[in-house]
Amino acid sequence: MIVGATSAIAHHCARLWIQAKNVDLILIGRDAVRLERVAADLTARADQASTSIATILADFVNPDGIQLAVNQASVGGKLDIVLIAHGSLTDQAQAQENLSYCHDELSLNAISPVLFAEGFAKLMEQNDHGTLAVIGSVAGDRGRKSNYVYGAAKGLISRYVQGLQHRLASTKVKVVLIKPGPTDTPMTAEMKASGAKLASVEAVAAGVCHAIAKGTPIAYLPGKWQIIMLIIQHLPSAMFNKLNI
Repeated sequence: MIVGATSAIAHHCARLWIQAKNVDLILIGRDAVRLERVAADLTARADQASTSIATILADFVNPDGIQLAVNQASVGGKLDIVLIAHGSLTDQAQAQENLSYCHDELSLNAISPVLFAEGFAKLMEQNDHGTLAVIGSVAGDRGRKSNYVYGAAKGLISRYVQGLQHRLASTKVKVVLIKPGPTDTPMTAEMKASGAKLASVEAVAAGVCHAIAKGTPIAYLPGKWQIIMLIIQHLPSAMFNKLNI
């Protein structure tokens, strides 16, 4: 089950998963054209005899729409893997000037993933089975002036997943938090154009699939970001506030 299946990381995860036998994929998206394009690509790559690919078009911000998508996606029985991967890279300057835009970005990047996760977690807890993975970001580890609205959303994701892991610790359901650093996707095209060094989407997707397979509680991708963010988190404010990041 992939929520936000049209995201580059999620799409590449799906490509890796269909290499296995007897895979049933349900792709959830909010853009019909892009969703069908991803489904067509995966169908062309899949072993038709052992792979099933279905799509669900969903409202990603309305609670009732999210619940409807969860219900539709869960009709087939137990869920082995749920990957929640959607979001957008917030324009910090626009968020500071336009409260409506700021609201929409926080809703999509924070509230929406939480509602999807909560809906699926209830079903997985009832079945006492499966792995629920949520893609957050290293941006959530410490607020920085360049992206603190986006970072705040991802910080909420981190705290939410931490609590969900605590809640489900006594069950067989595994909860995985993925924290990618800047990754070469369409969402970061402007960063790439400005010369930023980005991780390849293929490598990050492989890391996501590996973390899910292992049930790793927190996975920084690439791994160097765990050290980088540990340093940033522990910089004294007097020093941190002088940084232009």
